[in-house]
Order: sequence, then C-alpha cells, then structure tokens
Amino acid sequence: MFFRNLTLFRFNPSLDFSQLDELLPEARLKPVGPLELSSRGFISPFGRGEEALSHRIQDSIWLSVGGEDKILPGAVVNDLLARKLEEIEEKEGRKPSGRTRKRLKDDLLMELLPRAFVKPSRTDALLDLEHGFVAVDSSSRKSGENVVSEIRRAMGSFPALPLNAEIAPRAIMTGWIAGEPLPEGLSLGEECELKDAMEGGAVVKCQHQELQSDEIAKHLEAGKQVTRLALTLDDHVSFVLGEDLIIRKLKFLDGAVDQLENTEREDLRAELDARFALMAGEVKRLFTVLEGALKLSKAED
Repeated sequence: MFFRNLTLFRFNPSLDFSQLDELLPEARLKPVGPLELSSRGFISPFGRGEEALSHRIQDSIWLSVGGEDKILPGAVVNDLLARKLEEIEEKEGRKPSGRTRKRLKDDLLMELLPRAFVKPSRTDALLDLEHGFVAVDSSSRKSGENVVSEIRRAMGSFPALPLNAEIAPRAIMTGWIAGEPLPEGLSLGEECELKDAMEGGAVVKCQHQELQSDEIAKHLEAGKQVTRLALTLDDHVSFVLGEDLIIRKLKFLDGAVDQLENTEREDLRAELDARFALMAGEVKRLFTVLEGALKLSKAED
C-alpha cells in the first residue's frame, strides 16, 4: 500500500480531528445512481468488507476516497446522436436546430446511463496532524483537490491549501546540481528536467545521468533551470521533486523496507498496519526536510 506519488496540502496543526470518525460515515461512498455520472465518498483503507473508514497511528491518519464513474464512450453517444439527427432530417426535410441537438443528446445520456458500465477508483491520503499536511497518493493536483474536498465535506470545514514555497523551487534545485550543498540526508539521483528560462524555450530531460557533470553544467551555463529533480533521502526513499512541489516516482528503498522483514505478522491487516506506520514515518521525515530546504510557507491561523 506504499504511496507512489505525493500531492501535498497544508493545514493548521491546531485543527480538531477528534470527531472525524463520527463524521466519516455520513460521507461514505454510495453506489452511483441510475441517472448519475459519478459518486465519491470514503471507503475503508483496509479494503472491501472492512467497516473502519480511517486508520490512525499516533499523529498520522490514513483515509481512502473511493469513486464510481459511469463509462459512456463519446464515440457511442455521438454515433447514436448522428443517427437520430439523420432520421429527423429525412422526416422533416431540414437539419435540426442546435437546441434540438442538445435536447436529443441529453435524452440519449439519460437513456444510456442506467446501462453504462461502472468504473471504480480509489485514492489514498495521509494526514499528518503534527506538521499539518495532507499527502495524497496522486501526481494530479485535481485529484488531490478532490480528496481535500471530500475531507472538507465530511468535516464541514477543512482549510487546506496547496504547498507554497517562499523561494522558487527551480532556483533551489538548480543550485543543488550546480554544486550548492544539499540538506542533510538528501542526495542527487540520476534524473532531471531542465527548461530554458524563456517561455516556450528548450526542454532537456535526462535519465540515468550523472547530474553534476560537464554535460549538465553546459545546460546551466546556457541559462536552463531545473524543473524536476531525482533525489534520495537517507537511502530510505527515492523520488522526483517537481517545481510544482509534487513528488513523483516515490519509492521505498531497502533501507526502509528491511524494517518490515524483521517483524513477523499473522495477517494482512497487521501487514498493512505495519506498512502504514513505516510509510507515515518516512513521509513525515521527507516533509520536514523539504520544508526547511524549500522554505515552505506555514498554514495561516
């Protein structure tokens, strides 16, 4: 259940989550209705058949937002609509108006929705109450905001905002591969993306590349700046940090995972519990390192 991406939002650590478990059942995922396109709500982090809608270890809470979306291929709808429009044109000898087209399309959607396939989805989130951040397992800002919206819907109020850095992240990352010291525990990986400072300028993507090399130095001398950078923290986690402050390609390394193998557990629930505890600790450490390095703004009172 290790997260693979982190889209981060910040909230004030003083927020009260004591009633969360009582509020979540009201925001539980409901099956998508016959005439609905989608449905969102909380599901158990431990999977089907489990009742608990959250799981907490000390100051870390694990939530899962489930979704059901009706699949209506646009090509199918457009093909049926074209046939109906042809029938009307043949019968009345004129092309239907735009208003008629819209009405027919709406009618088709209402007709097809009850028979459409349903696609389930799941997005996990970690709330760190000590430092006041939400980490959503997604590289999509929109998906992250949807999860935050569901938490807000359940709690009534949840003023969480995307991370904001006081110094441009690309300036800091460019400095790191130019030779400036990295924060304690961080080391460079072998992947980066460089962009020309001019809008619409050249983009260079490097993989399996020594980043502090003459080749990269020439790009920096030409004015390019780092917009994505692969990093490793304490030989426990590797990741790619973007200038949008989204963490991608998150991977837990042997230095972290070995801790799991040294403990015997009797069932899947205990295994998931151990993995969450490990992940929560590593993400907390990663956040605190980046908070200092990137001068992340604090949440407002």
